[in-house]
Amino acid sequence: MAEVKNDLSYTADHEWAQTGDDGVVTVGITDFAQAQLGDVVMVELPEVGDTVDKGDAFGTVESPKSVSDLYAPFSGEIVAINERLEDEPELVNASPYGDGWIVKLKVTGDAEGLLDADAYRAHLEAEDH
Repeated sequence: MAEVKNDLSYTADHEWAQTGDDGVVTVGITDFAQAQLGDVVMVELPEVGDTVDKGDAFGTVESPKSVSDLYAPFSGEIVAINERLEDEPELVNASPYGDGWIVKLKVTGDAEGLLDADAYRAHLEAEDH
């Protein structure tokens, strides 16, 4: 089964979010999502300073199998992007919860509605049936 970290929050669309001490949220895709995609060959990133609304697509992850949209777990402003992904998109596969993070968001809206680790595990089990 895919790795699900207990200290993260999740979306039903397979993004994870971790709030830092400064209130900035780091966002990436889950271990399940990267495994479903296969080898990530490109990540399209937004620009620093872009604003996103919760649920909006803000970029894409591309593999030989498909192109998948990335969805904002919160409304906010993009304050950092993982520039390493431009040259090393495989980091999403190798370290989805570490070096493969995608963006950092300064949350401006509602931060509710995400799944905790147990709820995300249940979501994965329900999708598997």
